[in-house]
Amino acid sequence: MSSSSSSSSSSTLKNHNERRKSRFMRWFNKLFKGNKAVLAEDDHSWASKEKEERDRSVARSLGKDSKRPNGQRRQTDNDEDLARPLHDNLNSSKEPPHPPSCAPWEDNGRGCRKCSGCHRDFGSGNYLGCMGTFFHPECFLCHACGFPITEYEFSLSGNNPYHKSCFKELTHPKCEIPTNGAGLIEYRCHPFWSQKYCPSHENDNIKRCCSCERLESRNTRYVSLGDGRSLCLECMESAIVDTWDCQQLYHAIRDFYEGMNMAIDQQIPMLLVERQALNEAIEGEKHGSHHFPETRGLCLSEEQTVTSVLKRQRMAVRGLVGIRTQPQKLTRKCEVTAILVLYGLPRLLTGAILTHELMHAWLRLKGFRNLSPEVEEGICQVLSQMWLESEVVPGSRNMPSTSAASSSSTWSYSKKGGKSGVENKLGEFFMHQIAHDASPAYGAGFRAANTAVNKYGLRRTLDHIRLTGSFPL
Repeated sequence: MSSSSSSSSSSTLKNHNERRKSRFMRWFNKLFKGNKAVLAEDDHSWASKEKEERDRSVARSLGKDSKRPNGQRRQTDNDEDLARPLHDNLNSSKEPPHPPSCAPWEDNGRGCRKCSGCHRDFGSGNYLGCMGTFFHPECFLCHACGFPITEYEFSLSGNNPYHKSCFKELTHPKCEIPTNGAGLIEYRCHPFWSQKYCPSHENDNIKRCCSCERLESRNTRYVSLGDGRSLCLECMESAIVDTWDCQQLYHAIRDFYEGMNMAIDQQIPMLLVERQALNEAIEGEKHGSHHFPETRGLCLSEEQTVTSVLKRQRMAVRGLVGIRTQPQKLTRKCEVTAILVLYGLPRLLTGAILTHELMHAWLRLKGFRNLSPEVEEGICQVLSQMWLESEVVPGSRNMPSTSAASSSSTWSYSKKGGKSGVENKLGEFFMHQIAHDASPAYGAGFRAANTAVNKYGLRRTLDHIRLTGSFPL
């Protein structure tokens, strides 16, 4: 009996538990289904609100972008360092923005992300993720102009984002050369050295080398010759600054004429002079063509007293100092009284001047009279060019070189006995000067004389000049 009663009680308890479980499951399923309906309804409501908020955000961003200056709206093709995709993390999912990945330093304490620009909750609107954090589209602003960055790429400096155009404007170097009326940058460019400079430097006080014409740049210092002229350090390497060095070169160039069967028999004095002394001698000369604004040599025909430079100067911080000069009375013993050359010029330029002035002397001593400036200066320039070619391009025109004869008088030669690359480049420049001179006598005259010499040879050209006073055609 006991056994039967116990079994009946157990069965009753089991049935009771199953009924309770069944009632709980029905209640739970009802509750779950109800919540699903609520969630579905909330999800539909949130999606609708999200679409409206996204439309408003895009409209605000485009409205602000339309007010920006054109230079800030445009994209540039070429930019610096950190260009990155902007909208690679634009969230347009159907889920509310609070669950998955949240930047903990921008959390509002309830598990919802906050904008790193305005520090407000995102709510149900769009947001973008970049630079390890999140922004409203209208809060991701350029650090330079303050307008939203709507382009696909942007520039980053430190933690500050920029429009590509704003970053370029902010960091790229700006030319300080003034522009002309058309808004274009004006500059001058030296035809040989390709040195670029502002047009204003042609008339201001910036130093210009009296030999190679280059302007003193910020990183160089020119040597003052004490008479208003300056010399760059490259030209200074081979500058002739005393009479002894110049005498050595002078005799070498006389040998050059003798090698061309144009020997100068008269002993013509040669003086190295300062600028003032040369200008005074020019004023005392009754005839002759002079190459202004700077005459650097003179074939003197009148008797004068000329102050010449005797000894090499000492180099100091401010330039050459301790110059020693001596006045010298020049008497006329033939058609030519003396050859004067400006001191302080490089060896090749000094030699070109000496060659030019000795050709004037040769013409006068050989009886060439009443030649026009174009003919006389033109043929003298041809001889000067020929001497330079013999120095810079040995073997050209089969001309004798004076390098060996004059090497002891200069200090620009290497230990192997050859000219430095700097001096060769200067020689090329001096030849360029002669070939492109714009003056009627020295420029046009040289080109006409050079054409005749190349066609008929020097001797036949000189014979034609003696007979007709003009170049052969």
